[in-house]
Amino acid sequence: MSKAKIAEIKAKCSAPELLHDTLLENNAVYKGVDHQIDYYFKVEKGRLKLRKGSIENTLIFYNREENAGIKVSNVEYVRLQLDQVESIKNLLEAIHEKLVTVDKQRKIYFIDNVKFHIDEVQGLGSFVEIEAIGERDDSLQTLRQQCDHYLSLFKISESECIAQSYSDMILSHS
Repeated sequence: MSKAKIAEIKAKCSAPELLHDTLLENNAVYKGVDHQIDYYFKVEKGRLKLRKGSIENTLIFYNREENAGIKVSNVEYVRLQLDQVESIKNLLEAIHEKLVTVDKQRKIYFIDNVKFHIDEVQGLGSFVEIEAIGERDDSLQTLRQQCDHYLSLFKISESECIAQSYSDMILSHS
């Protein structure tokens, strides 16, 4: 199991192609497009999701403050092989109530420890996420400064940031 501290933002994205070009102009490493299906499960505290993708397959538990600006998460995760996902999903469904499923196409990029997602979420639209990823003992201030830098580069104001997760947005539309 791995642990991380993440400072992150999410915002609506009206020009995904422009954002893609800006990332490449700033030497981002493009990892590709991942069709991800996230299965969220009802748990007593925090959030538990199982991600099935063509690039990333992960069991993720996290606690995060829900605010519109830069959010901080403490994350624990296990990377999985694709063939493990279905059996873990079946086990989790036997233990926990499934809350919601999020289906998205995600373009993934990295600049050093900062991960960028350009997402097309089924039923919700286009979004950008910025995740400054650190060890649990890394400076939160440094991670926040990295998010601020990229918000500025992409010309996204903190007021444009979204507080809700995709799962919350889908649940509120149901």
